[in-house]
Amino acid sequence: MARSTFVIVGAGLAGAKAAQTLREEGFAGRVVLLGDDTERPYERPPLSKGLLLGSASRHDVYVHDAGWYDANDVELRTATRVTGIDRDARQVTLAGGERLGYDELLLSTGSTPRRLDVPGADLDGVHYLRTLAESDRIAAALTEEARIVVIGAGWIGLEIAAAARRRGSTVTVVETADLPLQRVLGDEVARVFADLHRANGVTFHFGVGVQQLSGSGRVSSVLLTDGTRLPADAVVVGVGIRPDTRLAEAAGLKVDDGIVTDARLRTSDPHIHAAGDVANAYHPLLGRHVRVEHWANALNGGPAAARSMLGQQVEYARLPYFYSDQYDLGMEYSGWAAPEGYDRVVFRGDPTVVDGRAPEFVAFWVRDGRVLAGMNVNVWDVTDPIQALVRAGHGGRGVDLDRLADPAVPLTDLLA
Repeated sequence: MARSTFVIVGAGLAGAKAAQTLREEGFAGRVVLLGDDTERPYERPPLSKGLLLGSASRHDVYVHDAGWYDANDVELRTATRVTGIDRDARQVTLAGGERLGYDELLLSTGSTPRRLDVPGADLDGVHYLRTLAESDRIAAALTEEARIVVIGAGWIGLEIAAAARRRGSTVTVVETADLPLQRVLGDEVARVFADLHRANGVTFHFGVGVQQLSGSGRVSSVLLTDGTRLPADAVVVGVGIRPDTRLAEAAGLKVDDGIVTDARLRTSDPHIHAAGDVANAYHPLLGRHVRVEHWANALNGGPAAARSMLGQQVEYARLPYFYSDQYDLGMEYSGWAAPEGYDRVVFRGDPTVVDGRAPEFVAFWVRDGRVLAGMNVNVWDVTDPIQALVRAGHGGRGVDLDRLADPAVPLTDLLA
């Protein structure tokens, strides 16, 4: 009798962790892990953090040791592009024409950077960050006194700006909004990041876009929509990502800002699951579909999908979580507060940047007295109580906001 075959398309963190979980859960069938990158699966946070700073090595980024895949009978095929899915035959087609059958299929195809659509965007020296090779190229550009223009003041843009300043580069950040991270964090907390980067020598141009990149073969300047021209030895574009839904769309799966899944990470086809950046999954606590683009979602979503593929009664209800490191600021964010979905931000501690140093505080996004999200900045070992407050808040339970703001009141006491 033929062994069951589980195929995973997308050999990033989610896909690799799914393969690992299948083996840990006792699945004895065939596991095939397909990825279009030339590298074996690796984690992405070091690409904009430790690798750019030189504090991490390539060895640190891989999900598993090189020998793990053979030792666990996982067929890892790198540099392999999947071009189609035949749902009726339950087969995937590879770029060379090979057809590979599956009993269950996981799509963990991740996302792709949004491209800058202006003249000169194809010049040498214009970088995007998604792969290990791209991180290497950006790291090489962050030399002392290099003039770096970062387009986009989201998490990736700010982390690259911080790394570039630490490497001695001159850094200018261009952002169409009025503040960095404004849509994600709102004005109150976004100002903290603006102040921190300014204190560390970053120049911002807010409320403007990019009109053109110029140079003779290689980028040398950036023309903004307000007429300002910025000299540039390198440009890093971080204007967001798009879920890579091409295979899913062509196969007729339900797609809406990602591959739509239920709480068990099942797509509209009962034999196909999705996990990681590409999955727009129903969250039972939040009562809505959410697509989360961060490391923890891939780390936890891949194993959840694997268990669901095995027929286990899985409900993927982890709170969205992410973290960032910039200069001396470390932060963790837990929860979900949509733009304009909260009525105030409550600070526990002083968020003011003083003498260029990052503050220590916790911020809570609140609606009708309920905590929807929380972010701890340079305050540690509080993720569990913050997540408990968030779960209670999304469950309809409010807290005393005066006590929430009082550092003398333990967070664990707020739900007592």
